[in-house]
Amino acid sequence: MVSTYVRSMTDGTNAAIIASGLQRHFGEVQAVDGVDLEIAEGEIYGFLGPNGAGKSTTVRVLCTLLTPTGGRASVAGHDVAASPGDVRLRIGVALQDAALDPKQTGTELLTLQGRLYGLRGAELQRRIHDLRDLVDIGDAMDSLIGTYSGGMRRRLDLAAALVHNPQVLFLDEPTTGLDPVSRARVWEEVRRLNDQLGMTIFLTTQYLEEADSLADRVGIIDRGRIVAEDTPDALKRQVGKDVIVARISGDPEVARAAVKATDGVAEVEVHGDEITIATDDGAATISPVAVALDGCDVQVKELTLRTPTLDDVFLELTGNRIVQEEQEQ
Repeated sequence: MVSTYVRSMTDGTNAAIIASGLQRHFGEVQAVDGVDLEIAEGEIYGFLGPNGAGKSTTVRVLCTLLTPTGGRASVAGHDVAASPGDVRLRIGVALQDAALDPKQTGTELLTLQGRLYGLRGAELQRRIHDLRDLVDIGDAMDSLIGTYSGGMRRRLDLAAALVHNPQVLFLDEPTTGLDPVSRARVWEEVRRLNDQLGMTIFLTTQYLEEADSLADRVGIIDRGRIVAEDTPDALKRQVGKDVIVARISGDPEVARAAVKATDGVAEVEVHGDEITIATDDGAATISPVAVALDGCDVQVKELTLRTPTLDDVFLELTGNRIVQEEQEQ
């Protein structure tokens, strides 16, 4: 599947990230297995998948932390294998594990990061002043990082990735483990960076609502391969207009057969004790589905009607749901 967003780029000259047949193997394990990407300048691209799917490995290759086993990739116009130094000067990176020195203060960390990118004097002080608003931790900027909460560390790590105004920002599960308030602040800053600065943002996430809310396009990766790619709305339309979910006790195959024969049902999937039913008109179909289940000797524990989510897309494509955990394997 190729999004109209990408089809508008005829020769790749407006692409911030390009990957062709990208591979990264660890012995016999094919963590990234032929990934193709073309991400436009100024786009927020959501990379969605469960733990172990290859999200973080792909990011590490694009950020030059790992060399590709096969294929090619370029970021900000430079090949990640042939010109890693040129890539690093043009990107900002905030990975899952914030590598922050607990014996530094927030101000000291940002100062050091700025100097590493060649910022000095008034220019550096002005940039740190601008980033203090992003960090939003008040007087704690001059306290040791070892005293920071998890949310404060994440926001400081994001600020450090932005100190040199990068062309492309990589965020690898930036809100995993954060409380809802801290997560909302990160979302607001991602939108601001994209809206006001036109920054290209490559966002990996396990949070479905995060990709749905922030991303212009979403790529779904499973077992090292991209299995679908498009706008969140277009991906959800593949599943159907409405979804009925039934949790049952009893023979799921008997329930599947009964529901499949019901008027208005387009498709039925069984996953454990859960039956997912796609239909064009959920309001009209949910009652007949309930009657069909009641007549096939199963106990209905829960019956809900909702619109499709990205998790439904992933379930349809891979047969699994996205399981949210703290870190990728």
